[in-house]
Amino acid sequence: MLNFSEGEFLNMVMAGEITLPAGEVGEPFVDVNDIADVAVAALTEDGHAGQIYEVTGPRLLTFAEAVEQIAHASGRKIRYIQIPHEAFSAGIAESGAPDDISWLLDYLFSTVLDGRNAYVCDGTQRALGREPTDFADYARRIAASGVWKVAA
Repeated sequence: MLNFSEGEFLNMVMAGEITLPAGEVGEPFVDVNDIADVAVAALTEDGHAGQIYEVTGPRLLTFAEAVEQIAHASGRKIRYIQIPHEAFSAGIAESGAPDDISWLLDYLFSTVLDGRNAYVCDGTQRALGREPTDFADYARRIAASGVWKVAA
């Protein structure tokens, strides 16, 4: 989730167009705060020895659905545009992005988003006894903070 508010996708959100080569594969977008909460609990509380907590969001969303959630929460017109992977890779190369960022983004959209992550897990529930943060809740929280507000 964080990529949309302070990561690689923030500039696209601010521009009103998120242009990526992510198709209809669902992603279990996870809130970094949930990851941190699970890590703190596992490292500081009893009862976590030997446990493996796979932390995901509570549901699968496509990138288009995630962008709809951001647009709704922010009250802005933001659209998702799917482009071919080759065009995305060429655009990253032309942008002058550092090699490590180019490699990471290429890897993310060519390998990681191939459906291998299209499932949700119960790590947050088992570690914390609560549901993971939903993308809609994240979007409302970030919109309320003003991060996605465009200066008039």
